Amino acid sequence: MEDLRQSAESELISDILPFWLKYAVDNDFGGFRGQITNDLTIDPQAAKGLILNARILWTFAKAFNVYRDPAYLATAERAFQYISRFFWDDEFGGVYWMVDYLGNPLDTKKRIYGQAFTVYALAEYAHASGDVEAVAKAMQLVERIESAGHDNLHRGYFETFECDWTPALDQRLSDVDMDEKKSMNTHLHLLEAYATLLRQQEDATVRLRLRELIEIFLQYIIDPATQHFILFFDEAWQPRSQIISFGHDIEGSWLLCEAAEALGDPEVLKRVRDVAVKMAQAVYEQGLDADGGLLYEADQHGIIDFDKHWWPQAEAVVGFLNANELSGGIHFMNAAKRSWAFIQDHMIDSIHGEWFWLVSQTGIPDAARDKVGPWKCPYHNSRTCFEVMERLDRKKVCIVGSSPAEDGKTGVRE
Repeated sequence: MEDLRQSAESELISDILPFWLKYAVDNDFGGFRGQITNDLTIDPQAAKGLILNARILWTFAKAFNVYRDPAYLATAERAFQYISRFFWDDEFGGVYWMVDYLGNPLDTKKRIYGQAFTVYALAEYAHASGDVEAVAKAMQLVERIESAGHDNLHRGYFETFECDWTPALDQRLSDVDMDEKKSMNTHLHLLEAYATLLRQQEDATVRLRLRELIEIFLQYIIDPATQHFILFFDEAWQPRSQIISFGHDIEGSWLLCEAAEALGDPEVLKRVRDVAVKMAQAVYEQGLDADGGLLYEADQHGIIDFDKHWWPQAEAVVGFLNANELSGGIHFMNAAKRSWAFIQDHMIDSIHGEWFWLVSQTGIPDAARDKVGPWKCPYHNSRTCFEVMERLDRKKVCIVGSSPAEDGKTGVRE
């Protein structure tokens, strides 16, 4: 465990954070570069995405909360100021999806997924900086999400709105998604955002909706027959897809636990922890390759995408560690270590830095994919390092502080 912890911290402070500090800051046009290829070729006029900027904000706010390094806080503040100035819609509320390299609005749609990530980042930044404006902005976004995005009839949230918050004809988050009214992905990251915000500031609406989101996952999104997430739904929560996303399953298994802990209801927490272990077990049995890498997608007939993307590998480490904490299953700890070993051997770019977007099943990197872009951000991999450090530190304290009679117990983390 100590080797895993040290390795994760070394990757964080020697590779991931320095990479983004060195290459991503846009000193010509402000904010951060919108696109950098795998070999570090910069497109100075690339558009700048909301998700990239919000995830940078979260990453460096979190880094400052852990290390108290002023350079991390300065980078987070840079992201906060850029989002506030260029992504913020002062007329209709909410944040735009994309701006051009000069900061002019390019895609003004209001996707709940993007609003959620901004809330998530603002909450972490408020904790780092003590800036009351960050909390105020997060609550402004919550108001728009709830007033325009919430489905008061069937519960949950619709996907996409036009700039003025009228429903968009095309609900898709991206070109690879289905054009359906509701998705697992948006609800997962809204759950993540509300849990983080609730830890920062108590709010009755956020608490109410966090509880609702957890119940939606337990009632609709987690398939009780398979223990996998259903990815897309119609307005009334009727399933519209059969694809299995192993990365989202293992990520969701631990994010649901974090949300239930933030909510603080013991009964909900028990239900969530029970299902989290089952989800992790399903991923372990069906999605984990022999080399420790996590395969991308499957359907009811088996694996349909054998590639290994950067973010499912990162989430596998945390999800399996979480399942080990909850169940005591040693196979989960071994799976976490194998997943990290796969990352070290195949995902980390030892030449140009950071992580490859994806590698093939046999570990060959796809050099054509960007190192920095609208979706390629320092969020999954940095968060994995933070989580590994925190969880193994906590585990070490528990082991050192336990009596001999307690060492062999299998229990759940309180």
